[in-house]
Amino acid sequence: MTTTYAVLSEGLEKRFKDVHAVRGLDLAVAEGTVCAVLGPNGAGKTTLVRLLTTLLRPDAGSARVAGHDVVREAAAVRRLIGVTGQDTSVDGDLTGRQNLRLFARLHRLPAARAAADALLERFGLAEAADRTAATYSGGMRRRLDLAAGLVRRPAVLFLDEPTTGLDPAGRTQVWDTVRELKQQGTTVVLTTQYLEEADQLADDVAVVDRGRLAHTGSPAQLKALIGTHAEVVVAHPDAMARAAAALDRLTGSEPVLDHDRLAVGAVATDPTLTLPRLVRELDAAGVPLLDASLKPPTLDDVFLRLTGEPRDTEAARKEVAA
Repeated sequence: MTTTYAVLSEGLEKRFKDVHAVRGLDLAVAEGTVCAVLGPNGAGKTTLVRLLTTLLRPDAGSARVAGHDVVREAAAVRRLIGVTGQDTSVDGDLTGRQNLRLFARLHRLPAARAAADALLERFGLAEAADRTAATYSGGMRRRLDLAAGLVRRPAVLFLDEPTTGLDPAGRTQVWDTVRELKQQGTTVVLTTQYLEEADQLADDVAVVDRGRLAHTGSPAQLKALIGTHAEVVVAHPDAMARAAAALDRLTGSEPVLDHDRLAVGAVATDPTLTLPRLVRELDAAGVPLLDASLKPPTLDDVFLRLTGEPRDTEAARKEVAA
């Protein structure tokens, strides 16, 4: 069966003076799926979204969105996509209802009032609909901005860090909306710094670092690549060597010792390793345990494994400024 791609980029490049924000980036997003573009601040995620949504012209390479070239057919792309950026686009002097009706009229929707009212209800803003957006909390403005991006149901929806600044209830609303859109056939591309968000929502994950595609795969494949972090805390320093030897046997990776905490950790790539098995093996080795845990990988774990080094914070600041 031939895969149809809603987003397909090849060799995308973008520079801002001395900052090489996007470097030969290839991305393929199948139609009707959710793709999470994962990476820390300054990785190039926002620049990539701006390129794919025609807000920036690439210096090199090409991209097609919803079947149209983002440079030669930019107007056609814009008619078929929805975009919610990191900065809200709502007008603080208008009410929530007026904002959504304005967006609906700009999209020439015949039922602007009905579309606006339905979205206000959907995002829990009905009670505040007739207050000016300037009086909204940060989370409420974020939800209003997301609603504006859905006034016209897009073929491809780009969400740039959509849950930043939202409380747990607001985040859940966004997640539910993304799942609903996928069920309706909309392709969703979302950028995020949260591995949990990608795990909850994405069919595929594209890990971006320093403007390059570092890795792609499903959340399960990504986690399997990184592995689970096993850590034990022992009762006295003399037991650390035995704990390290046991973890070496169990995980096949070199243990890391934290002498201040009397902790020993190692990365386990075996998905069958369980906490009871870990405790049994350490008990059999005569290791006096105070604590033991198996923790899923964090975003830092992902990038340390895929890039081989910590983030350059100065470079990240430059890329964010771009």
